[in-house]
Amino acid sequence: MNQRKKTILIFALALLFLTSVTLSGIFCYGGARKTDFSVKNLAPCLRYPFGTDWMGRNMLARTLTGLSMSIRIGLCTAGISALLALTLGIMSAVLGKKVDAVISFLIDTIMGIPHILLLLLISYAFGKGFKGVVLGVALTHWPSLARVIRGEVMQLKESEYIQIAAKLGQNRLQIAWRHMVVHLFPQFVVGLILMFPHAILHEASITFLGFGLSSEQPAIGIILSESMRYLITGKWWLAMLPGLMLVLTVVLFDVAGNSLRRILDPSSAQE
Repeated sequence: MNQRKKTILIFALALLFLTSVTLSGIFCYGGARKTDFSVKNLAPCLRYPFGTDWMGRNMLARTLTGLSMSIRIGLCTAGISALLALTLGIMSAVLGKKVDAVISFLIDTIMGIPHILLLLLISYAFGKGFKGVVLGVALTHWPSLARVIRGEVMQLKESEYIQIAAKLGQNRLQIAWRHMVVHLFPQFVVGLILMFPHAILHEASITFLGFGLSSEQPAIGIILSESMRYLITGKWWLAMLPGLMLVLTVVLFDVAGNSLRRILDPSSAQE
């Protein structure tokens, strides 16, 4: 098996695991909220692989549900952020120096502010909850991809076929839509997937701090926040196992993104 096939296999396995977690969490939602005080505070066992909490809730069901919510929020926020990056990156490169200066200043300003601080401010400004989390994450994760896309468009502008299209009377927006977006698609898709781990971690972080999703939701940040107080009593499984699953999910998204980048790289086809 050559390197390219190994990369495709790794990407497929990572995608399969993440899809399974997402779908499992949706089906486990009811079980994640079900309480049974007769089995509260059970350590991991065959019946409850992740144990139970102080209300007898199944921690495996709660963890899968929380991760599923984080992945779906990550999908929503990364999609919005990637589209924003694509739009502003192209505008910055094709609409002249003044527009480029404004967008570049905006990119530098956002990247100069600590992400978590900006996230908290935006989430709080929009009333926290689902809307605050989505807008907070989406509006803070686009600058890096926008800078990459801007650089790609700057190079494409100098290519021969773009020059010919301009001489044939097509305006800058027509050229961008008809000739540039297709070439930017690989960078866009890879950037989108690589935004997922950051989006998931930041959603969990602001929810953990109380500025994200409602405490009634079995979100992974809520699970970790509620479980921290029980660590000193020896109930390690309440925080450790959900935390490890969160780390595994983030790492697999990073693996999937980097694998896809190698798959889309033309040079890898020869390996």
